[in-house]
Amino acid sequence: MDFTSLESSLIEFRAHANSFLSQYEPLVLVLAPFLTLFVARIIRSFVVSLHDKGLKTILLGFFFTAIKLVPGVKRYIDAEKQKVVDKLQAGSKSKREGWRTELPITGLGIGVIEKLKDEKRNDVVWQGKCSGTVYIGGSESEGHFSLINEACSMIIPESAHSAYDKAAQYFNIKLWRVPVNKEFQADVKAIRRRINRNTILIVGSAPGFPHGIIDPIEELGELAFSSGICLHVDLCLGGFVLPFARKLGFPIPPIDFSVKGVTSISVDVHKYGLAPKGTSVVLYRNHDIRKHQFVAVTEWSGGLYVSPTMAGSRPGSLIAGAWAAMISLGEEGYLENTKAIMEVSKKIEKGIKDIPELHVIGKPDMTIVAFGSNTIDIFEVNDILSSKGWHLNALQRPNSIHICVTLQHVPVIEGFLRDLEESVQKVKENPGPLNGGLAPIYGAAGRMPDRGMVSELLSVDGIVAVSGSCAWGKGMLSLIGSMHN
Repeated sequence: MDFTSLESSLIEFRAHANSFLSQYEPLVLVLAPFLTLFVARIIRSFVVSLHDKGLKTILLGFFFTAIKLVPGVKRYIDAEKQKVVDKLQAGSKSKREGWRTELPITGLGIGVIEKLKDEKRNDVVWQGKCSGTVYIGGSESEGHFSLINEACSMIIPESAHSAYDKAAQYFNIKLWRVPVNKEFQADVKAIRRRINRNTILIVGSAPGFPHGIIDPIEELGELAFSSGICLHVDLCLGGFVLPFARKLGFPIPPIDFSVKGVTSISVDVHKYGLAPKGTSVVLYRNHDIRKHQFVAVTEWSGGLYVSPTMAGSRPGSLIAGAWAAMISLGEEGYLENTKAIMEVSKKIEKGIKDIPELHVIGKPDMTIVAFGSNTIDIFEVNDILSSKGWHLNALQRPNSIHICVTLQHVPVIEGFLRDLEESVQKVKENPGPLNGGLAPIYGAAGRMPDRGMVSELLSVDGIVAVSGSCAWGKGMLSLIGSMHN
């Protein structure tokens, strides 16, 4: 076809198009493309939501949204939510009197040091009982992900820490949580089914925070390598236990860079490394990966700027404290600590199995032992344990609680098992929530199909509530006071 024939065909096509469109109003012709795009976006959003959440979740969401629009229902829900807020506030209030909520006109000067010494004497006596769980503080090391692809996604097992949800929300990364297998480990087959061209990362834990079980890192490494994506190993909890446990003869599988496919590892030095709180590290397989963590600015009027972390300023004292802890303990110190807590963990696991009403979740690989019950409410057991001074962590899917064994628990293991057995018997003989306990809240949250409402309850401002006017100084002092507790 020569140019003249092509030109003739185009002129003929234009004539037919103009003839066809002449029957419509000009305004309709202008608005039609925009309306088409609008409808297309709605359909696309629905298809994406259908793919991400499933039809059942979408229909439930529409149903509960409609129900909550009914005035009477909304008032009832708000009243019930306020009851939960009041209960949470009552549980989080300090037992001490005289907390300041306003800045003093005149500073206290050096006298504040003496006041802190007095306050220190009011602290709860630890004696190995005050906490049976670990306080996580390594979220920042989970946040260094590539943002090149706007639609990038990462895949994690249900047992992976919520720090990855935080990173996904911060950086607009699509997060796929896949179920664990019957051993409560990452399901490699389920993860493989979720991988697509937008996947940038998969995560494995060693061990997982809920149940203390190590994911199949070698299998995940093979999958990541063959798929050309990154594999991050979360060693925040096990970084200063598992390597020493292996040296002591415990059966610990490969979990580090010896596994082909592992591209990064995070470790919390402030946990079993016994460093000051707030000391975490992220390790990379090579410099090519690590360089993406740095932010360098060359065109700033303030000079050349480079920052390796999300926090622009970090206290050097924490790094010095971590160095001091590691140098002070040495390899022998960590080996001795690991031996003690691993042996106590096995004793606790056996002691729990000896209580007929309880069962251990999976096969714990480290110092976290999770347990539940098919015959009694495990959250009621947890409330009674709390009244005895043992504050364990409540879990869901399945409903259970766990204890994270530390050196503080080594001399009091018999007391814990005795109190646990007494708590089980008390619930068995007198079922029902403990007055002031949190069992009803956890139980209701587990049964509530509207997860959005559960999320709303988790986001209440109860802990930092200040009565009266909330000036900046008053609010900040109240917040610091709640953090101190």
